[in-house]
Amino acid sequence: MKPLAPGQPRKKPLRATALSVTTAAVLLCTACFSGDRTGASSEETTMPEPTPTSTYTPSHSVGDGPQAPITDVPENPEWTPEAEGAAKETAVNAMRDFARPGVEETQWANDFARWLTPDATVSYSSVDPANVPVTEVTGPATLEVDETNGFGVIATVPTDIGDYRVQLLRQGQDEPWKVNRLYPPEGAN
Repeated sequence: MKPLAPGQPRKKPLRATALSVTTAAVLLCTACFSGDRTGASSEETTMPEPTPTSTYTPSHSVGDGPQAPITDVPENPEWTPEAEGAAKETAVNAMRDFARPGVEETQWANDFARWLTPDATVSYSSVDPANVPVTEVTGPATLEVDETNGFGVIATVPTDIGDYRVQLLRQGQDEPWKVNRLYPPEGAN
């Protein structure tokens, strides 16, 4: 090798640089092709699913008992003259307590609530009696009886603004009738 003149850059031997590049390429290619020789990567190979070892069988009941408690389903109440009379009386009395727009709100709600089912009590609790359009019951109630359903009936109650339809429900033969819903005459608010 010749000595370098001042300011002249030193040249690296070509052979050492070429050898380093070749070694790096071989290492890189080896890393890329590790795995099986068919070209499939190790991620593509499938492993068999493990077999569950638990012998637990889910149960829908607690211990030896049934899933839900056994309850007595009441028999369909019969339509008797007493049942019809009680339904008519409840419908008229409920409408009389409803048709009082001039009564103070708490008093109105308490009087009317005694005739209502729990669901109806919630539904009618937000009614402002000042907005009730009816003021008077004008006649006796009539019933639309379905002989196959002793649990419910629709009563029609005549009022000063037309006929209100009153849905009545009971829980059993000796249970009281309760108002579940009032249907005002068409066009009444």
